[in-house]
Amino acid sequence: MRFRWDPLPPRPLESRVIQQALGVREITAACLLARGLGDPGEASAFLAPRLKDLADPFRLPNMQGAVQRLLDARVRGEHVTLFGDYDVDGVTSLALLTRVLTDLGWSVGHYLPDRFKEGYGLTMDAARNCHAMRPAPLLVAVDCGSTAREPIRWLGSQGVEAIVVDHHQPGDTPAEPVALVNPQLGLHDHELCSAGLAFKLAHALLKEGRRQQLPGFDAYDLRPLLDLVALGTVADLVPLVRENRILASMGLQRLATSERPGVVALKEVAGVVDQVRVEHVGFQLGPRLNAAGRLDSARRALDLLLATEPGDARALAEELDLHNRERQAIERTMADDAIAMVRSRFNPEHDYVIVEGHLLWHVGVVGIVASRVLREFHRPTLIIGGDGEGWRGSGRSIPGFDLAAALRECDDLLMKHGGHAMAAGVTVAPDRVDALRERLNRIARAAIAPDQLVPGLRIDASATLASLDIAAVEELGRLEPFGQGNPPVQVLLPSLRNARPPQKIGKEQQHWRLSVTDGRATADCLWWNAGDKPVPHADFDLVAVPSINEFNGRRSVQFKLLDWRPARPGAIEGTP
Repeated sequence: MRFRWDPLPPRPLESRVIQQALGVREITAACLLARGLGDPGEASAFLAPRLKDLADPFRLPNMQGAVQRLLDARVRGEHVTLFGDYDVDGVTSLALLTRVLTDLGWSVGHYLPDRFKEGYGLTMDAARNCHAMRPAPLLVAVDCGSTAREPIRWLGSQGVEAIVVDHHQPGDTPAEPVALVNPQLGLHDHELCSAGLAFKLAHALLKEGRRQQLPGFDAYDLRPLLDLVALGTVADLVPLVRENRILASMGLQRLATSERPGVVALKEVAGVVDQVRVEHVGFQLGPRLNAAGRLDSARRALDLLLATEPGDARALAEELDLHNRERQAIERTMADDAIAMVRSRFNPEHDYVIVEGHLLWHVGVVGIVASRVLREFHRPTLIIGGDGEGWRGSGRSIPGFDLAAALRECDDLLMKHGGHAMAAGVTVAPDRVDALRERLNRIARAAIAPDQLVPGLRIDASATLASLDIAAVEELGRLEPFGQGNPPVQVLLPSLRNARPPQKIGKEQQHWRLSVTDGRATADCLWWNAGDKPVPHADFDLVAVPSINEFNGRRSVQFKLLDWRPARPGAIEGTP
């Protein structure tokens, strides 16, 4: 796949202001400016995230009403049912609220919908089944429910009041519960996921309980729950900026030292030790928690996070590990089939959105497969699996195309839909998949410029090899955690040559190891999964991610190659 290199123009005057105010290097200042952090105060807060910088939770829409109704339930001794979702964000949110409410005196039960029998969210089937199994005068729907108008009305007819704590787009006619705590309804940081919102709800309850001098509230500490918040925040791929950055930073530290039996066991089976990074959550911990809901019931993931005995936790973690292996096998087969199907008829001039469905595709992994197809073709992608009369699908989008909004324009073709700009879900009759593909492509061709369909390679700054020594790369580490909205630092290294011939490495010889030099300094560079792509030769420019490699007690700067091209004069000044 070709890339569009997107270097940012140098901003020397602003860079010097940041350097002098914060005492950082030129490369760090450039990376802060690339993230829109030109104000020294904002940049300083970004480099040193602190819990005390979290906004007042009562700034969230309808938080006061949610807190008051929950406190009323506590006074009355009413049972509360927590209704969740089957992904990592939903399960961690449910585990967090179960722990807090139980500890502080509420009577709590929980219900997780069945992906295969009830569909996503607070559907009518799920509402009826939940009420039959967990009758209670108050239901709190977490990570779903913003558009569940009819199910919430039906619950009301059964004497059940509802609170919704959710971050998905509420649409033009949102549900009308007692309180709809959804940041997209207001001006607050609308990028929080539901685990973050659950933490904010717990914080609001604690503040109000302390104000009322309720027993047990003053001494209660929310910080040990940040491990759950980090799992949900990173796994849900929300931007790791502003409040999410604070929650993820503090939460990853808690994950490393967590004594929660379920988290300890999960890390053990996933092989995660010592420091926990974003990639550990994204590729090792999160997929194992997700695997339960994808193939069976998410209840096992919730049981793991709520486990109090190490032996029980270990057994549950091993069960999830087996589910994850099964999920990986199904995903590989489906992804290969879907990519082959798209390639057989792909027209890049016409196909701005990819929509593929198959009767035999497993609905539990359609979202993961959609991500794989998107990476292959860089088009908004909707993958749909056969499931009775209503096939169910999951979509992923590219920057600049709001998938959830586009699906609202296809409402007449769909049985159900919802989600965010970058990820959404649908239920559609199989005979309408072709019409949906055509409609979405018509919408996309009017909304997406052709150059948006070429993946951009963001370049934070240009640098020489000598300037990126160990101290400089360590300082760049202060920008972590990297993730959605705060990607790893990517630098342009101009006018390099091979210091020695490139070598193929790996069991299947699918990677390249290069030693590159600019005549003044030399560094190792790894090109993962390059296969038979042509390697850099003669004079060339690289875009790469710097890191520190530790081996046999020796530390050195190492680069991950993202793309290369023949050297161009002026690259060091940031010209394309």
